[in-house]
Amino acid sequence: MRVVSVNVGHAEEISHGKRAMVTGINKKAADGRVRVGELGLASDAICDTRHHGGADQAVYAYSAEDYAWWSQQLGRDLRYGTFGDNLTISGMPDDMNAGDRLLIGDVVLEATSPRIPCSTLAAQMQDSNFGLAFRRAGKPGFYFRVLNEGDVGRGDSVTYVDNPGANVSMLELFRASYEIRPPAATLRRFIDAPIAARMRDNFEKKLAATAGD
Repeated sequence: MRVVSVNVGHAEEISHGKRAMVTGINKKAADGRVRVGELGLASDAICDTRHHGGADQAVYAYSAEDYAWWSQQLGRDLRYGTFGDNLTISGMPDDMNAGDRLLIGDVVLEATSPRIPCSTLAAQMQDSNFGLAFRRAGKPGFYFRVLNEGDVGRGDSVTYVDNPGANVSMLELFRASYEIRPPAATLRRFIDAPIAARMRDNFEKKLAATAGD
């Protein structure tokens, strides 16, 4: 695996239909090396802190091969960073488990959750139906927490390290996030895994809703 682009975004307004929003989703390739800290990449804008960013979703990575797939599907080239990814990585697995790690020089990233598409992504793509297309494609990209800080740059080698106790995959989490009432045993397994806090809160609410079943 290799980093093919390091992307940062600045706060800017994007409009779609009757909606306008200020967002940092439109990330672009950075020159040189970029510092990766506990809360993400230096100078990268996180505008909606209720739904994005934080220590458990500090870095978003997307596959270069999946960008190529989308470009073919859409009939146009997509620039790395279009989906809001901080790191575009070639050779990244199609799926990972919660707690799996990527090592990039001194930087240690731990997988915490898949990306769930939102209205901001639809606005970025200028397509109200893109969230549904993104869901059906099953190519969400993954969020990571930063276990060790450092600098990253284009061309850096990436090493994949399995979580030896893994039993929850990113794609399983992605599919379950759309289910109204997943089985209670499945929800408990998710909650016990090292997933992102926002996703854990969501599954805890779903588990509470099953209490009377």
